[in-house]
Amino acid sequence: MTKQTAGIHHITAFVRNPQQTVDFYAGVLGLRLIKQTINFDAPEVYHLYLGNELGSPGTIITFFPWAHSRKGRIGGGQVGYTTYVVPGGTLDFWAERLAKFQIPFTETVRFGETYLQFEDKDGLQLEIVAREEGPQSQWTFGGVPADKAIKGFGGAILYSTAPNQTGHLLEHVMGLTKVGQEGAYARYRATGDLGNVIDLNVTPMGYGIGGAGTVHHIAWRAIDDADHALWRSHVEQNGFHPTPIVDRQYFNAIYFREEGGILFEIATDPPGFARDEEPEHLGEQLMLPSWFEPKRDEIVQNLEPFEVRVLKEDQ
Repeated sequence: MTKQTAGIHHITAFVRNPQQTVDFYAGVLGLRLIKQTINFDAPEVYHLYLGNELGSPGTIITFFPWAHSRKGRIGGGQVGYTTYVVPGGTLDFWAERLAKFQIPFTETVRFGETYLQFEDKDGLQLEIVAREEGPQSQWTFGGVPADKAIKGFGGAILYSTAPNQTGHLLEHVMGLTKVGQEGAYARYRATGDLGNVIDLNVTPMGYGIGGAGTVHHIAWRAIDDADHALWRSHVEQNGFHPTPIVDRQYFNAIYFREEGGILFEIATDPPGFARDEEPEHLGEQLMLPSWFEPKRDEIVQNLEPFEVRVLKEDQ
């Protein structure tokens, strides 16, 4: 069986504080909070989703904010950098914006592209690159106009403890194409126009430690439920051990850990985030799956309130 994913569906990370996280990703980076719900496996913790105007696959970063989370250490078996892509010619705007918010950044070049690399408040490693490909975001917030807004993911840098095996998986199981190697990284490309460029370390790295400021998992796209079932069989036939299909309300998911230690998910594009909220009101209230509704009052009491707000630097 030959399969090819279009690229990244979403990336999920650990953080400590919901207000701080929303201020950074909505207030500074201009993303839209498209869903506030809970971690279905730990309902005392939010699950926050931010992306473009509709939370399209390839744009969604999600967070588990837990105040008591230990500080993580980024290393092997994790996403090292989450890459955001902005329209061509807008990198100067983003450099000026980071400086306005006093966010330190460095400029680096990889595979002929210039990246701005920086960290969020928990130490999650991020970078911004400008490319022409991929649809423009229609969302504007604070000081970020739509024509300069983040389109979604450019891709990611993966940190592997066994890069040869991870590279083989990317190419021969996930269906990415190896397009080159430069210095410390090999580059792979998926078929989509967002979340499609993956750089992988070529030298094995020591294991990181999960916790605040680290990525929990990276999720790849499946077209629909039928395609998802084929992906599960495909992954299993290639010697991995995927979980049963899990209903995540806004997509279905399977999970497996690859040989370099990175937790992979494969998630369906549908049904999407408008299944329980109107598109113009996404993210405005806490949404719970039906089995948690009877405990809504108890759940809300255990969650720290937050708001999406324009920050003082943009007022």
